[in-house]
Amino acid sequence: MTINYGDRVALVGPNGSGKTTLFSLILGEDTADSGEINRDEWTTVGYLPQEGEALGNETVLEVATGRAGAIPELEEKLRKLEEAGTCECIEYYEAQAKFDALNDPQFEAKAKKMLHGLGFSEDHFTRPAAELSGGWVMRAHLARLLAMEPDLLMLDEPTNHLDLSALLWFQNHLKNQQCAVLLISHDRQFMDDIVQKVFEFSDKKLLAWKGNYSEYEIQKQEAFVRDSAAYKNQQKEIAEIKDFVSKFRNVSSKAAQAQSRLKMLDKMVMLKKPVPPRKPYPFRFPSPVRGGQRSISLEGIHMAYGDNKVYEGLDLDVQRGDRTVLVGPNGAGKSTLLKILAGELKFQKGKRTEGHNCRLGYFSQHRAASLDPNNTVIDEVMKAAPEIREDEARGILGSFMFRKEEIYKKTTVLSGGEKSRLNLVKFLVDPPNLLLMDEPTTHLDILTVESLIIALERYEGSLVFISHDVHFIRKLATKVLHVNKGTVTSYAGDYDYFLEKTNSEGNERAAITA
Repeated sequence: MTINYGDRVALVGPNGSGKTTLFSLILGEDTADSGEINRDEWTTVGYLPQEGEALGNETVLEVATGRAGAIPELEEKLRKLEEAGTCECIEYYEAQAKFDALNDPQFEAKAKKMLHGLGFSEDHFTRPAAELSGGWVMRAHLARLLAMEPDLLMLDEPTNHLDLSALLWFQNHLKNQQCAVLLISHDRQFMDDIVQKVFEFSDKKLLAWKGNYSEYEIQKQEAFVRDSAAYKNQQKEIAEIKDFVSKFRNVSSKAAQAQSRLKMLDKMVMLKKPVPPRKPYPFRFPSPVRGGQRSISLEGIHMAYGDNKVYEGLDLDVQRGDRTVLVGPNGAGKSTLLKILAGELKFQKGKRTEGHNCRLGYFSQHRAASLDPNNTVIDEVMKAAPEIREDEARGILGSFMFRKEEIYKKTTVLSGGEKSRLNLVKFLVDPPNLLLMDEPTTHLDILTVESLIIALERYEGSLVFISHDVHFIRKLATKVLHVNKGTVTSYAGDYDYFLEKTNSEGNERAAITA
């Protein structure tokens, strides 16, 4: 694999295929058993891992400027390299370049600009980063990397912690930068908009494909068709040779020809049977209980957190069959609205009315309390839908990234992402007729997102959801609610209709945050 200045490259492959390991090798955190990794000695590398924590009491701005953590670490690194007399090496040059960048008099202004773009307000800057969620801390780290402007930006799932408006800003920012980008991502639309080359992990090798993710998928399918035809033709040729040899090896007039064909068979380079590209699991929801025409309604809702008024006099109706996405800037009240609809949050004034025969389900990444710690993964699914066959349950769990041995793990030992996926499966096998979902695609790979899309496209109930996955939104939303400054504006069309009505896709961020 070669990455040149300005290249935009994605690494793709199933979980466990070696993507993060390759990152570790490039970063020098791990050592290869054989082979070489060569890097231009003047190249600076910025790396964003999947997870990162605040170090202590530093503020958001101190994280973004490197004053707490990055600058002291670089000073110590430079001192040790100088004492060891190893100043003429890539490690020293890069550390010095990063140290100089962070000490640029203009760096704080650049860091603040990045923080604003990623959704931070001025009053966040002086807050201790440890008070914020891990996702917000990651945004502060990302702001520092972007302000440093490295030559190679290595990103491991960079969109996981971004809401839609921050994601769109980040995407547009990257498009206008000159740096090379190497990323691991499960966000299909993000890769389509950013990358120009895809490296796929296949059978412990890297296969290179030109174009973005969608173009890679098309090329991969075309290659499979070609390889399948070549394999079938070779198998046919082999069968014909063996048949000829079998018939004529003992016939004196044909024995020489038979022997020649045997030699030809020995010299033939045998083609492997091509493995078809993985496909989404075509899961279909069981039909939920039919509800009334109006699924749920809110009337005159007043909601405030102390002095912070979120909604005053909010009215909202969700009709049967609606597929509604909530969009708007971070902190506008999207999750609050979803929790009010779910009955999870008490409001100060107003009325919430569930429709006739309403059966409501609320999916949130942070709702793991419904899992029985004594149950295994497969037990939870079978308990949620007793009529489902075990092989069906295993198939669905497999499509949602649970390997064979993992379905027998106790739910108490599952990671946060695994619990989130298990809760999602439980909704699929026993669906409500009103489904409320907050960021359902987080922790899912691309094929699992496609499986979820297929299931939700066939879903017969009402759906209200929040997502930062533009591909997911475009596939599912038939109605958009723009939430901003206590106002909810309804657009009776899909996401592209919403963008058109709010001044074209060129002003997409303005449409989301205005």
